[in-house]
Amino acid sequence: MKGDQDTKEISPDLGKDVQIQADIPNGERGSALPTHLYKRRWVIVLLFSAYSLSNAYQWIQYGIISNIIMKFYNVDGFAVDWLSMIYMLAYIPFIFPVTWLLEKYGLRCTALVANALNCAGTWIKVASARPDLFWVTLLGQSASALAQVFILGIPSNLASVWFGANEVSTACSIGVFGNQLGVAIGFLVPPMLVPNVKDVDELAYHIRFMFYISAGVATFIFVLVVIVFQERPEIPPTQSQAQTRISRSTDYSYMASIWRLLCNKAFMLLVIGYGLNVGSFYAISTLLNRMIIDRYPGEELNAGRIGLTIVIAGMAGSLICGLWLDKTKTYKQTTLVVYIFSLVGMLVYTFTLNLGHLWVVFITAGVLGFFMTGYLPLGFEFAVELTFPESEGTSSGLLNCSAQIFGIVFTIVQGKIIDKWGTLTGNVFLCIFLLIGTVITGFIKSDLRRQKANQQAEVQRVSPTESKTPVRDYGATACSRSHDFTSQLHKNLNGCDNKMMATDVQEGILKERKF
Repeated sequence: MKGDQDTKEISPDLGKDVQIQADIPNGERGSALPTHLYKRRWVIVLLFSAYSLSNAYQWIQYGIISNIIMKFYNVDGFAVDWLSMIYMLAYIPFIFPVTWLLEKYGLRCTALVANALNCAGTWIKVASARPDLFWVTLLGQSASALAQVFILGIPSNLASVWFGANEVSTACSIGVFGNQLGVAIGFLVPPMLVPNVKDVDELAYHIRFMFYISAGVATFIFVLVVIVFQERPEIPPTQSQAQTRISRSTDYSYMASIWRLLCNKAFMLLVIGYGLNVGSFYAISTLLNRMIIDRYPGEELNAGRIGLTIVIAGMAGSLICGLWLDKTKTYKQTTLVVYIFSLVGMLVYTFTLNLGHLWVVFITAGVLGFFMTGYLPLGFEFAVELTFPESEGTSSGLLNCSAQIFGIVFTIVQGKIIDKWGTLTGNVFLCIFLLIGTVITGFIKSDLRRQKANQQAEVQRVSPTESKTPVRDYGATACSRSHDFTSQLHKNLNGCDNKMMATDVQEGILKERKF
């Protein structure tokens, strides 16, 4: 790599004027497209993280002060839980239209719609800071929930469109990082801004002030997105992305892509495992205030800090896992290990919550968050590997749809269990399903298709395939002989291991040159 460009020079003795060929998914052959990394990619991913943060903050801002919201609006705990679960419910029916929109109109369109909805939701909630306007605050939260559908599955798509092969996992982690940071702020800030006071007018003032802050931030980010956010780089960052652009521009069918994903056994196992893990995280986040207040009365502020600890630890886990994947490409092994430790962390958290020591809860919650939240980008990137060259937005959308379904079920059922049998039984309920998810993850076959496509493209950069140079003529006989050799070589390489493939290509090149 030189500067920000990841195109590689061809060895001089292979011929400076030979244009390198690349396999195209639809079976046709053509020149390998140039690849380039733009510095602007970091601005794009950070801006995405910013508006993802704004939206994720609103998801948990009610739940972490649920006892105060219940008192202010004079509603029960289940009604307040729905202010969180509406995020999960909205995702399920709208994910397929939104992924179609992403494929049809691209990243910039989805970013604009997401920010418009998110901004509208925050301003609607500003008008809801009255005890008789719970339905208005639910309406505003519904708008923000709809905006989330345009956000949650974007990180893997944005990473593939803008970043190089050795950066995609890290970039995806940064995208997820913004969402996690928003949840962390949602755990921390509302208990600080909205104290548990008895006077209703004073409480309304604090709640309105909280809404104004989120509305101002969302509006500022919306303006930045309109001015700065770009659809995609002019030149693709990787050979796999270049091939994907060609294949999708010719014969791409959204419904056919959905069907292929549903028929991909390894991916469907990942969908179930991902849903169980992330759905458990959603349930814990939504019910955290109830869990802590039940055992430690009057500790609303510490409940928010424990939630913050979970998410901050998870942010560290996400970045570390992303860097590790970019370095090792061990998707299956890393995903399984993190899943196992998520189960262990949940067991430890479950059986230490009732010990009566908050400092123990902080530690165990941090361990749980490091692995459970750190799993999020692993699932996204593993899905892209298993489903290439299908759309990253579609595969991520199916993962998140599974997580929302399990999240709603787990939140409702665990809430009922906590009300009837206590927090310990409710957490054991989640542990059972995390164990099932761990077993399912162990059965996923590791078929890293995107890595194979990039490796094959790199091999073909070295291989002197058919010349299409308009200036120089290397001789009709030589071209014909080279074409026959290369065509036979591609037939023989289809079932080969990547390392053997690279060796065979290099040996064939040497023989052809000697000949």
